[in-house]
Amino acid sequence: MYDAGTVISLTGGQYRLREPLAGAAYGVVWRADSLHATGAVALKLVNLDQMARAPEALRARWLDSANTEIAFLRSLAPWDGRHIVRLLDSGEHLGLPALALELLDGDLAAYLAEETAAGRTIAPGRALAWIGQVNQALAKVHANGWRYLDLKPGNLLLDRAADTLKLADFGTNRRLDDLRAHTYAGTANWQAPEQFFPDADGYATEARTDYFALGALFYYLVCGRLLRYSSTCGQAWQTHGRDGAAALLATHQARPPVLQLDEAALFANHLGPAAVPGLALLRRLLADSPAERPQHALDISRLLGQATSLLGPAPARSAA
Repeated sequence: MYDAGTVISLTGGQYRLREPLAGAAYGVVWRADSLHATGAVALKLVNLDQMARAPEALRARWLDSANTEIAFLRSLAPWDGRHIVRLLDSGEHLGLPALALELLDGDLAAYLAEETAAGRTIAPGRALAWIGQVNQALAKVHANGWRYLDLKPGNLLLDRAADTLKLADFGTNRRLDDLRAHTYAGTANWQAPEQFFPDADGYATEARTDYFALGALFYYLVCGRLLRYSSTCGQAWQTHGRDGAAALLATHQARPPVLQLDEAALFANHLGPAAVPGLALLRRLLADSPAERPQHALDISRLLGQATSLLGPAPARSAA
């Protein structure tokens, strides 16, 4: 349990907690004032209440996740931070890992909910620009020897002034040089088939698993809704937990189709002049087999560039 006004000491300085911003299974994020520099930070701490209740194996996994995130962010060069949240400080509080991160304007999930409630949609050019930024972030993750495995709007932070996205929350990172099947990781609504449907040994993921999630995000931004495939997997997980994949296979005798004809048509209609290269990219990202997805971020950038060039000048964006 944390209280406003508590001072947290990390390696580089001290931070006074102001107000909670977000929480997850094992982590809580607070807005905090730096006592050694001007401005506020996002302070990410282990959730003490959840940690006290969790079984030992789960506590160990949560701590591994926090330490993985710190190790990854520490490994980045200063110029790697354009579309990845910046680590400002790190250390331990009460013997548990803690991070001070740059403070941005909330996550993309909350922003999209605001836009939907106000009856606004994301312009195609803006969606293409955002996908390009996330692609750059994933390229940095992959270049540094990791796969991300939890791409979703809730893990993308928005800089409203610059209208740019930054990737955050790297606790699910797994090394690219370790391609052994692993235990479940990530969020069912955004997962590639190989990340949701295990084989006999577990979940066999790789770098291109992240590209499927990028495709699911692309569809979501353009169409304002989840793929039916994604919704189906998410609902199965919510109902059956880790038995969700088996329950789907038992019900449908096969994996649900990823991109259905009416969904492709809706996506193309929303992209307008950019429909041909945009839909070609979407189909490649959402390919059932990782081998059929783009091999590299440059492949994705080329198709994004083609699509963007067909849209013409972007309209002025509302300040709302």
